[in-house]
Amino acid sequence: MTYPVVLTLASLRGIHEGMAWMMVIGNGMAGAWALAAHRVVVLRGRALWWFVALVQLSIVGQVTIGVGLVAGQGIDPPQFHLFYGFVAFITVGIVYSYRQSMRAHRHLLYGFAGLFLMGLGIRAMLVGAG
Repeated sequence: MTYPVVLTLASLRGIHEGMAWMMVIGNGMAGAWALAAHRVVVLRGRALWWFVALVQLSIVGQVTIGVGLVAGQGIDPPQFHLFYGFVAFITVGIVYSYRQSMRAHRHLLYGFAGLFLMGLGIRAMLVGAG
């Protein structure tokens, strides 16, 4: 009767790996879009913020799935993989808390944060794979 557990583990891990790519590519795109929107007014708008929210919420999903894999399935990832996930999670909160005080430079804040989160995701993937 352990076969369904193995299927659950494989699919949960697969979702974690697939969402990692979405998180990395999405945050890179959101960062580039926000930096471009700082210069080009036409690129500013509600769609940018919905996209930023979506890819930053994917980090929350990644952390949740990762905690589920570690706690529920007994997987032991490298410590730096956990560290990069934690830093990404905290970064989203810090950036969100600065959004009002940096209103004039909001696009720069979210642009550089998106690129930083992309880099953290790449590092987490490299450390987790190795």
